[in-house]
Amino acid sequence: MIETINDKSAVIRSGRGLSIEGTRITLYQIMDFLKVGYSPEMIRDDFRLTVKQTADVVKYIETHKAEVESEYQQVVRDAEAERQYWEEHNRERLSQIAKMPPRPGQEQFRAKLRSVREKPDML
Repeated sequence: MIETINDKSAVIRSGRGLSIEGTRITLYQIMDFLKVGYSPEMIRDDFRLTVKQTADVVKYIETHKAEVESEYQQVVRDAEAERQYWEEHNRERLSQIAKMPPRPGQEQFRAKLRSVREKPDML
């Protein structure tokens, strides 16, 4: 179900929550970028949005700050709970994989990987 927030806005409510109409981009993703200091112009470029879409999103977030922030915090909590679930769920399998001997022919690759891990400043 998609609910249009208002006739002129690019913001809609979809099954993913508050989203930008015609995209799979949620306002919560945009808020991640705003919270680390991205400008609306940088967000527009990174997400390939139009000027109108960007302006509508920023205006909607500013106008409905308490509601959007509350939903954003819930999305963050849900994502963390899911991450913890899958980390625990996969812990045993990842441990088994780590104990497996390297495949033949990968010695050179593994040596290069070890050297990069020893010098993280090279990244």
